Amino acid sequence: MRLLVVDDEVDLAEAVATGLRREGHAVDVAHDGASALDALTVDEYDLVLLDITMPGEHDGLAVCRAIRDGAAAGPMPRVLLLTARDTVDDRVIGLDAGADDYLVKPFAFRELSARVRTLLRRDAAPSGAVIEVGDLRLDTARQEATRHGVALDLTPKELAVLHWFLTRPGAVVSQEELLTHVWDANADPFTATVRVTVGTLRRKLEAARADAPGPLATIIGQGYRLRDPA
Repeated sequence: MRLLVVDDEVDLAEAVATGLRREGHAVDVAHDGASALDALTVDEYDLVLLDITMPGEHDGLAVCRAIRDGAAAGPMPRVLLLTARDTVDDRVIGLDAGADDYLVKPFAFRELSARVRTLLRRDAAPSGAVIEVGDLRLDTARQEATRHGVALDLTPKELAVLHWFLTRPGAVVSQEELLTHVWDANADPFTATVRVTVGTLRRKLEAARADAPGPLATIIGQGYRLRDPA
């Protein structure tokens, strides 16, 4: 999934981004509200992790309201507010500004990670920490995948691509869609990175069960589709 971390505490923002990247997410970072709004108008994000207290004209609440007013490119992303403000009134103000969740600093990364997974599952189908489609099973909390009970040795990026397919069984997914949601702003759109990653994932899925067709199909000129067993 494509995430945007917005915090003027540079070290904290980079630490959060690094941890989320290790879990397979594509993560961009901004350190003020204006930069965050610039990023949101250019790229599509599935979730924004947003500090409330930031310098300049646009604090976190202003960015959150702008997102809810349609400032973001593409579908409206989920918003998780990260802040040291911990009173009930502060939480109510943040949620009324349009946030989906609210996490008080300092926080444990494990809790942040769990809240990110929960928010990203809300609009996905199937949902839950464990996603199963046919003989494929992905534990998003443990970042472990199997096919027909056989453990898959996948890289974080391959896990992220598989996650995207599993939440859209039967749908055609283009290379552009994968590049937008599974890779960050540093990805070169003119390389074959998506095709190569999908190809490697496909071979690993097929090797795990040689007696059945591979679950990933190429739709010529359009992209790829995870065969829906239903």
